[in-house]
Amino acid sequence: MFKKSILLLAALTLVLGFASCKKKEEQPAQQAAPAPQQVPSIVMPQGGPQVVVPEQVKSAWKAVVLVVVDKATGKTAEANVKIGSSYTIPGSGMKIEVVSFLPDFKMSGTQITSVSNDPNNPAAQVRISGNGKEIFKGWLYSKYPAIHPFENDKYGVTLKEGIKK
Repeated sequence: MFKKSILLLAALTLVLGFASCKKKEEQPAQQAAPAPQQVPSIVMPQGGPQVVVPEQVKSAWKAVVLVVVDKATGKTAEANVKIGSSYTIPGSGMKIEVVSFLPDFKMSGTQITSVSNDPNNPAAQVRISGNGKEIFKGWLYSKYPAIHPFENDKYGVTLKEGIKK
């Protein structure tokens, strides 16, 4: 009887041992978290990337067409604004200054420029102020108006196109 008990106990130990090994194999192995990827740092000049407007662009383009939407009424108006000048939205106290225009916007490294004089990716750099206070400073893109758009409860402003001289 004693031998039977020892054999039964040994068999039970083997079965439990194999069962526990099998469970360990079925569990997914814990993987070490991947090391964070090294992102190359870009050193921007103070105040952001440098905007370089090539002479051929300066001599070919004189103004831009902005589309202003009154969100309350749904009315839209187009405004031709000379590069380097500003436009005030009537009755709003909001002023839009067109700083520069690039017909083929390209950003690389620390520089923003136009890679050609063709309107492949037109963009206007603007400053928008409300009651004398700057509320937006950035780029409006005619082909991609949803990229960094001007956000305001009352008005929407988008770039339609550039106007050649």
